[in-house]
Amino acid sequence: MLKKVNLKSAVDAVDKLYVYEKIGRLNGHNLSVVNVENRTLDFHIHENSDELFYVIKGSFHLEVDEGLIKVDEGELIIVPKGTRHRPVVRALTKFLMIELDGTLNKENSGDLYES
Repeated sequence: MLKKVNLKSAVDAVDKLYVYEKIGRLNGHNLSVVNVENRTLDFHIHENSDELFYVIKGSFHLEVDEGLIKVDEGELIIVPKGTRHRPVVRALTKFLMIELDGTLNKENSGDLYES
């Protein structure tokens, strides 16, 4: 049976920060919602997969070697595989993430630290 998902309702149902809640799968990719606040990842690279950030609510900066890119509510950004990057999140931001299964792990996602 087909299942529809309301992104705003799904992300609002996540009551903790930094918890990826899987809401679906698409061709081997995980679709997850997550709430993030006052966090910056270390620079990192995903060698085997692109990564998509869609901002449901809030905004953040994606830092790449060329500088900072601001991504606002309703916008998305795709980070091509092999691109050195790190998300920089100040205020509460709610995301949809689309990543190849197995993309995020301690070896390739950078360590979280307070900024």
